[in-house]
Amino acid sequence: MSGDQPPSRSQPVHRRSAARTAVVWDAVQELLASGEPAGPVAVVDIGGGTGGFAVPVAALGHRVTVVDPSPDALAILGRRAEESGVADLVTGQQGDLGTLADLLPADSADVVLCHGVLELVEDPAVALEAIARVLRPGGFLSLLVSQRHAAVVARAMAGHFGQARALLEEPGPRAGDRTSEVGSGRHRFTAEELTSVLDATGYDTVALHAVRVFVDLVPSSLVDLEPGAAERLVELEQAVASRPEYLPLGTQVHALARRR
Repeated sequence: MSGDQPPSRSQPVHRRSAARTAVVWDAVQELLASGEPAGPVAVVDIGGGTGGFAVPVAALGHRVTVVDPSPDALAILGRRAEESGVADLVTGQQGDLGTLADLLPADSADVVLCHGVLELVEDPAVALEAIARVLRPGGFLSLLVSQRHAAVVARAMAGHFGQARALLEEPGPRAGDRTSEVGSGRHRFTAEELTSVLDATGYDTVALHAVRVFVDLVPSSLVDLEPGAAERLVELEQAVASRPEYLPLGTQVHALARRR
């Protein structure tokens, strides 16, 4: 997720990748523009990599700290921020969720982005508690995770029926548990599991969005070569993102949550 550049509202969409990021970028941009909190805010992007979200957020006038374990990714982040004229607003810190408390003061962030990271940690509840220590009370968490139901369908469509069945039967992550997807070391969440672990770790879920409902099913040749197809795909993804019946179909689920 961190390597994809969010689409600008003022520019046409030309790439399939734009449909993967549009829903999440819309939610983040609307949150930052909502005036809660007012004015420029302190944003922490955990696992933000090369700045796919951090640089556009900084371009809106906000201060962004990217925490990522890869020095190569952080070097690219620095170059991208410099080229975009926001180097003074973007800071890279080498680390991860396990070292977050050592890198950043408590209650220092107004908004935390954690996209595509929670499914990789040993204990999601412990990770969310670490984020809560950095996030001020009333601050917002933008959380993007892999979605269980769509993963079952994807395995079955690829002919991996045993993996699909195992994943279907695997218990979902809960606060205090250390369960992960069979054979992969990766957590998958349903929307209900995600809101449950957020509630147990001190967050109130404000919104849920289905992400990548169609984009992973549509052939790349159709999206990239058919004039206007990418724009229409983005519009379709945006149209279903907030409809609860589509949450089980998205490759990912996006949550906006407020720290209590």
